[in-house]
Amino acid sequence: MTAPTPKPSVSEREARRVAEAAREQDWRKPSFAKELFLGRFRLDLIHPHPMPPAEDAVRGEEFLARLREFCETKIDSARIEREARIPDETIKGLKELGALGMKIDTKYGGLGLTQVYYNKALALVGSASPAIGALLSAHQSIGVPQPLKIFGTQAQKDAFLPRCATTDITAFLLTEPDVGSDPARLATMAVPDGDDYVLDGVKLWTTNGVVADLLVVMARVPKSEGHKGGITAFVVEADSEGVTVENRNAFMGLRGLENGVTRFHQVRVPAANRIGPEGAGLKIALTTLNTGRLSLPAMCVGAGKWCLKIAREWSGAREQWGKPVAHHEAVGAKISFIAATTFALEAVLDLSSQMADEDRNDIRIEAALAKLYGSEMAWLMADELVQIRGGRGFETAESLAARGERAVPAEQILRDLRINRIFEGSTEIMHLLIAREAVDAHLKVAGDLIDPDKTLSDKAKAGARAGGFYARWLPKLVAGPGQLPRSYAEFHPPGHADLSGHLRYVERGARKLARSTFYAMSRWQGKMETKQGFLGRVVDIGAELFAMSAACVRAELLRTTEDHGREAYQLADVFCRQSRIRVEELFGRLWTNTDDLDHKVVRGVLSGTYTWLESGIIDPSGDGPWIAEAAPGPSKHDNVHRPIP
Repeated sequence: MTAPTPKPSVSEREARRVAEAAREQDWRKPSFAKELFLGRFRLDLIHPHPMPPAEDAVRGEEFLARLREFCETKIDSARIEREARIPDETIKGLKELGALGMKIDTKYGGLGLTQVYYNKALALVGSASPAIGALLSAHQSIGVPQPLKIFGTQAQKDAFLPRCATTDITAFLLTEPDVGSDPARLATMAVPDGDDYVLDGVKLWTTNGVVADLLVVMARVPKSEGHKGGITAFVVEADSEGVTVENRNAFMGLRGLENGVTRFHQVRVPAANRIGPEGAGLKIALTTLNTGRLSLPAMCVGAGKWCLKIAREWSGAREQWGKPVAHHEAVGAKISFIAATTFALEAVLDLSSQMADEDRNDIRIEAALAKLYGSEMAWLMADELVQIRGGRGFETAESLAARGERAVPAEQILRDLRINRIFEGSTEIMHLLIAREAVDAHLKVAGDLIDPDKTLSDKAKAGARAGGFYARWLPKLVAGPGQLPRSYAEFHPPGHADLSGHLRYVERGARKLARSTFYAMSRWQGKMETKQGFLGRVVDIGAELFAMSAACVRAELLRTTEDHGREAYQLADVFCRQSRIRVEELFGRLWTNTDDLDHKVVRGVLSGTYTWLESGIIDPSGDGPWIAEAAPGPSKHDNVHRPIP
């Protein structure tokens, strides 16, 4: 019996070093969200709201019309849920429609849609079937097309993009059985051998991997003569000898998801299929996700719109105590939350997407905030819909239909949306990622002061830099336009709700947030990175302030371009009032919380102090290790790879 291969042993410091090296280090373009975290409310970066060129809008609307007809006539969501599989004919129809190439340039056979219309398409198809939305998103947002678009050679684009646009489904393979958000421990190896690399390893949760034709694989190249080494990205043909899909995973939601476990054993990959230089794999992955993350909140927006539709129809038809349940305050508050939040999520998504299309701004923080905020708020909206529906919300659509009622899959959307708080960076990881970007300016001027490896000379120089930076920065946090009653007056047109006060609140809130961050850095210094509770609240405040800004700007856009500007102003006003309550609570919890006590309890739980609390139950879990062994070697399983012709 072959002994298991030792897993890479990586210290916390090394793991952080690898993650830091993969970050995009410079800010060459302005960023509204970055400025917001620094206490500078740059409304000019988002207002007037950017708009797509007319020809892009025409092309996008034409495709949306064709896609809508396909969704209404060719997608059977109930069948996908029942059979836990997207029918082959449905995927073939999507290929014929051009849906695989929505984001791929027309010169490669794609549709060349903008990010705005790509997201609208995902929201539409995701409302018909979240599993199909996930398939198309994983293929185009993080699969082969996006990294090749940014980092691929012309030869690679010519070879692979026409396939990706028309026939081939792709997948992105980073996660391993014992490696999630800590890629420094990546165990899959790519050993140079002549003009090839030889891949060995196991990848977990490979969305689209079961049906994929092409794979983006992250693997570690050992350092050797002529090879820099490091985590590197490769395009791999899924039918290559030695590639085995060992399992099709099943989940609580997204039952049609083609997600599996993929093993590589002595898989030969031409060096020509390497994306970028050796060691650039994580940077490629993170850069790809900068805009790729916008696909997830797109489907969250679609879910919010569906929740609102069902809540409106049901709560108007269902009567209790002599009137529709919508007119009972307890239910009405939930409907108001769903409506206002859906408006704000769409505002955040469209604003971030349009900025991505224009490429005038750096949107790495905006996209991350959209993913974080969208996934959390969509889950809350779906939960509120289930509550509004009562027992019918807990009952499956199939059961409802069997007894003669409308087959409303409320419980399904709750299950389907739950993964979004984990997909493409869990909420906890997103908090840390965004927090790192938010304090980047501070670390650039004062980072050496808290780095234990720096010399006294380095610390002295850092102290001088920091002194100059803070002497200029801190006074600007004392006062601003948010304290002037007439600021942002254009957001209070006659006959409309007053949004100017909300923007003044955002401006004041941004300065308060920056002061709080500075105080925390002064207080905890090098320990700041361990204060994950505090950092998470800082990011959540920033997310709310960003959402309020986007909602106000969108309302003003709709006032000047659409017929329902008054209603948009009303929704923005309600959302901002709800958001301000959450912001005030978060500010309070920055300094009044149970973080330290929680740490003590956790230590007690792990040491067995509270095992007496677990008595009186039966654990129905099966046997087996917590994490499956993933030693490299030949597969012992049947290959369940199922390419769709």
